[in-house]
Amino acid sequence: MPTGPIPIHWSDGSSTLVQPGCPWLEAARQAGFMIPTGCLGGSCGACEIDVNGRTVRACIATVPSSRRGSLTVDLAADPFW
Repeated sequence: MPTGPIPIHWSDGSSTLVQPGCPWLEAARQAGFMIPTGCLGGSCGACEIDVNGRTVRACIATVPSSRRGSLTVDLAADPFW
């Protein structure tokens, strides 16, 4: 598994390098995205993102290391959040 920063490919086509263990909310902020939050405890689901096709709650999850060497993130498309 790679060590050091992980390339993250965001839904708008941009990419950033992020250290594994960084909170997803911070990784998104550094990339210029605002992930909506509600409870900040993982129960409301307002912050859900898809990482390599797997839904995670960004308020309680961190950037994992990646066997593939990179991660692809799709942000929620719900305009009401």
